[in-house]
Amino acid sequence: MKHLGLFAAGVLFGIAGLKILSSKDAKKVYSHTTAAVLRAKDCVMQAVTNVCEDAEDVYADAKDINERRAAEEDAEVIEDASEEKANEE
Repeated sequence: MKHLGLFAAGVLFGIAGLKILSSKDAKKVYSHTTAAVLRAKDCVMQAVTNVCEDAEDVYADAKDINERRAAEEDAEVIEDASEEKANEE
């Protein structure tokens, strides 16, 4: 008999829970919570976009620096070669 009473109480509790979760007030809470999550998602996506743009800028600057270094090293090699030719003559 005790088990039957616990089962009945569980069923009643479940039915009451479903009624509460499907009420208009609960639906308003769900809507407001979902709206807040969507706003947070937009904010996070904007931050991610900003980070990606900054990373692209850093990458482009790094490429420029390396290209300038390579050009300077090439110029030094050419200067060394021309000095060697002058010494040979």
